[in-house]
This record gives sequence, C-alpha cells and structure tokens, in this order.
Amino acid sequence: MFSPRPVNVFSYPLPVNNQGFSSGFCMISDQLYQALQDLVGKKNVSLERTDRITHSYDATQHEHLPEAVVYAATALEVQEVVRLANRHRVPIIPRGAGSGFTGGTLPVQGGIVLVLTRMNRILEIDQENLTATVEPGVITAELQRQVEQLDLFYPPDPASREFCTLGGNVAECAGGPRCVKYGVTKDYVLGLEVVTPTGDLIHTGGVTMKNVVGYDLTRLFIGSEGTLGIVTRITLRLLPKPAAKKTMLIQFGSIEGAARAVSAIIAGRIIPTTLEFLDANTLACIRDNPELPIVEACQALLIVEVDGDEDMLERQAETVLKLVAELDVVHTETARSEAESEAIWQVRRSVSPAVRRINPNKFNEDIVVPRSRVPDMIRALDRLSERYQVPIVNFGHAGDGNIHVNVMVDLSQPGMQETVDQVLEQIFQTTVDLGGSISGEHGIGTAKAPYLHLELDQATRAYMLTIKRALDPDNILNPGKIFLADDQATEQLR
Repeated sequence: MFSPRPVNVFSYPLPVNNQGFSSGFCMISDQLYQALQDLVGKKNVSLERTDRITHSYDATQHEHLPEAVVYAATALEVQEVVRLANRHRVPIIPRGAGSGFTGGTLPVQGGIVLVLTRMNRILEIDQENLTATVEPGVITAELQRQVEQLDLFYPPDPASREFCTLGGNVAECAGGPRCVKYGVTKDYVLGLEVVTPTGDLIHTGGVTMKNVVGYDLTRLFIGSEGTLGIVTRITLRLLPKPAAKKTMLIQFGSIEGAARAVSAIIAGRIIPTTLEFLDANTLACIRDNPELPIVEACQALLIVEVDGDEDMLERQAETVLKLVAELDVVHTETARSEAESEAIWQVRRSVSPAVRRINPNKFNEDIVVPRSRVPDMIRALDRLSERYQVPIVNFGHAGDGNIHVNVMVDLSQPGMQETVDQVLEQIFQTTVDLGGSISGEHGIGTAKAPYLHLELDQATRAYMLTIKRALDPDNILNPGKIFLADDQATEQLR
C-alpha cells in the first residue's frame, strides 16, 4: 500500500543553535498516556498499531507512524492536549480526513496525531447575515448541502469535498473548479477560533464583513498547514444560491486554441463558474471510452459552466460560443438538462482513474501559471516528458492557470525515483520562470519543502521562519512541514 520511498523532508528539531528550535522530542510515556486518557477519555486515545497506521499517511502514500492517536471533541480538549504535549516535549499533528497531497498531516517526527473529526457540528447557519459557524471536522460537501437547502451557497469545491473537512480546507486554503469566479477558502473565512502551539485559545476576525482591528491573524492561519495553530471553530461567509447553471463542452484542435479561448472568454466580460481543461495526453487516456463524446480531431478541451439567473444563462452561453468560434474549435456541446450536464462532467471525472492505466505510481503536482502562459507550460511539460521518457498528463483549472501535472511512472524500475526527482525540480523551476507558483491549492507540506527556495527569496523565507519560531519556539506543532530541517534551512538562507 505504501511507497517504499521515504518522505522528502529532513528530521528536526536538532540540537539548539543560534538559528533554530531546541531539541529533545520525547517518547510517549506511561504517565503521558494516562494523562491523555484522563483528558479525553480512555476510548479516545489509542496506542494500537492499527490505529497508528490508519493515521500515518495521506494521499502521498508515504507512511510515518505516530506514537499515539487522540480524538478530541471540544476546543478545551484540544487546548489541554496541546498543553500536555508542550510539557512533555512531544510533537502534535492536527488531522482531519488526511486527504492532502503534500504530506501536511504526516507525523514525520512521530508524536501525537490529534484527530478533529469528532468536532463535526454545524453550529449555526445565519440566513439573515449570510454566515455559517462550524467546527473543523465538518465535511465540506455536507455544509454545502445544508446551506443549499436554505437557498444559500458555499462556493469552494475541492475535488475531495465529499470527504475532506473544513478544518483541512482552512489549513491548506483549498480551492476547486469554481474558484475562477468565486475564489478560494480564504475568501470565505470571516473568523477563526484557534488553539495556539502553547495551548492558548484565541479568536481572530469575527462575523462581520469588515474588520480591520489589529493584525489580520485570520489570513495568517489560513494556509499555514497546522504549523501555527489548530483551528477549532470557523465562521464562513455564504452567498445566495445561483438560480441555475449551464454547462458546455468545447473541443479544440490545439492547446493554443483552448488557451486563447480562456483569455477571450474572460476578456469578453464573462466570468464562468468553472473553466476546466484537459490536454492531449489526458484525452489519450480516456478516448477509448465510447460514452465520452470526444471527437478524433480534439487535442484539448474546455468544460465551461456559467451560473446565475435563468434568463441570463442562454445569452451567456451563446456569447461564450461566439467568442471561441474562430479559435480552432472542432466540436461543441451545450447541456440542456441536469443529466446532460452530468454527462459532460463525467469526462472530467473519468480522468483520475484512467491515468492509472499508464503506470501505477502518480506524482500529482498543482502548479499555477498566468492564464496566458498555460500553452508555454504545456509545451515545456511535453519536452520534459520526451527528454526523460516519462508520461506527463495535465488537466486542471484553466480559468486561473492552475494545472494539475501528473507524472506517471513505475517506481519498480531501477533509477526511476531519481528520474522523478529531476523531472519535478524541472517542472517547478519552469513554473517559477513563467511567473507562476509551485502550489496553488495543495500546500507545501513535506513534499514541496525542498523546492520552497525556487519561489521565495531568502528574506521572505527568513521572515516566515521568524513567525514560526516566535509562535512555536519548541517546534511542537506539526514539525517538519513547509520548511526544511534547521541545518538545511540555514544553508538555504545564506
């Protein structure tokens, strides 16, 4: 089940030096085990190997066993567990569904995995002020279903929404296909309740749309991957639910045509709900499915969806088709019913299982480039694929330039891991050279920590490390994430 490759992160804290964290993480003692049971109840603490294995990996499929698993049910329990971990110098790793792609919940230093899925209550849906207050263990799709029953709308829609948690969404600043129009998680978080690395309970933001009192700590915690605090309550902004939607499948004879179409649609003052793209390599994986309507000449496609008032949708759809008509379009389809819309989205959903037929091991990266540079990035990826003789399959959110790059290999082949490492570094360097970012919605975690220096300069990385060390001087909270080990980080900052 697990990859034989160790996670690409360096172990620390190391002995005390003038740059870094102090040393000395401890094992789980009988005394600490009893104290944890006293805090959260005997059935909510486990040292069993089966439970430890269950919480030892995420979507990276790298495995790091924790020493204990604790299931907290309240903010007070989280506080007390964190305080106890600090006293005993034991790492604590907050965890929701464990669906991340960059190792953000891997217990790379052992310690305690603090599972927050018991904190799964929707505390309030305020229809008058358009807000929802939730605990971190609430499943994203469940909140969406609950608010939509009230004709309200929570837009962020990561692909894992049926099982990922809102606490994890905040930790990684999750996005999804709808972000081209509606934005990502940080655009909907009004306030947070957070347990700090020393066990204090603080509140950031509030329930109002405007709030400029003091530093914007809410934004500091969003996307911090559980390294600065543990979120125990979230206040979210809601929108009125769109009355209707219309879905289009537009097929192109070239990736250039598809990229120019994206720019044309945005320039035409149409902001679609979603603008998803599949490149030629992706299409090659799904062409043999007779139920998917892809013509032979198609080398790239866009799934375009617009939403809003029903009387506007037909005009918007017609405008979209007119804007792209001369851009190497080879076929178009417009859904006339919910069933037809689902059939179009099935094209996109069929990709992930289909690419596994190429090779058994997938390295999924979520780079972002400016929309206009998508063709340049795709061409660069094709060159890397040819140079290193590894399949690279690309799809994603064309509206914001977020490309999901999938390097498909068989790690049982000699030297393949070294080849993958070279390909990934080339992918990230090219991304930065094109004015992009090495991560759009998956975070840094352990997987991308060695590449942080490609995007962030020395002064910026040093400033981030200063914040981490100030808030968590003993590096108790989710150690080994985002930054390399202290000696490695020091070397990078020279």
